[in-house]
Amino acid sequence: MNGIVDIGWGSMCLGFLLLLIPVTALAYYRTGLVKDTLIAASRMTLQLFLIGFYLEYLFTWNSAWINLLWVIVMICVASWTVLGRTKLPVKQLFIPVIVAFFCSICIIDVYFLGIIIKLDHLFEARYFVPVSGMILGNMLSANVIALNVFYGSLDRERQLYFYLLVNGATRGEATAPFMREALIKSFNPTIASMAVMGLVALPGTMTGQILGGSSPNVAIKYQIMLMITIFSSSLISVLLTLWAAKRRPFDSWGIKRF
Repeated sequence: MNGIVDIGWGSMCLGFLLLLIPVTALAYYRTGLVKDTLIAASRMTLQLFLIGFYLEYLFTWNSAWINLLWVIVMICVASWTVLGRTKLPVKQLFIPVIVAFFCSICIIDVYFLGIIIKLDHLFEARYFVPVSGMILGNMLSANVIALNVFYGSLDRERQLYFYLLVNGATRGEATAPFMREALIKSFNPTIASMAVMGLVALPGTMTGQILGGSSPNVAIKYQIMLMITIFSSSLISVLLTLWAAKRRPFDSWGIKRF
């Protein structure tokens, strides 16, 4: 059998029935997440079908400017989503988060696509758009956790923060314990996943490449490099976002404004 087996529309409908399991559990325990889950699944389905249709043309056009513009749109949506999930003020942090994401994408894409893969054209649509999307998705998750932990711990340990300030610590030194906790909690899951990858689970990218007909050795090389790339880009974006987050919400006295 050559190539990947297509999934029929009937089979797709059967696949959606799996959602009954988490939805039932969430409803039983009154989590309030049933509506969010159904909306998220619906949005995901619609967005992926639309992007699948769009990518057909994107790959055909293969214009560097169009590809770059599309990634910028993805960055804006990811930044908006991060602030929406963390309930942080968009007005103060939207631009800093966009800049953090954009800088991370630029650094990692240039290194991964230009130096590791050695593409002749850095903005090649078949590589640039999917890799950027994969990196952004993981950056989004890490930033949501990091910002929630940073502001949550800062609110809980407000006395520690002011104690450090009145004892001569700079704002950076006073927020260092909260930065540390945010980094630990946002990257512990990724480190744990990397540690058991291949033994406990086969990652999606590698599985997709193998199903698509790639050699397992080639798929493994890509997966290793992508995991390192994703981890590095997520760390860069979290550091930049937290750096912006600890500057914007404080006044000249170090008092948190929101």
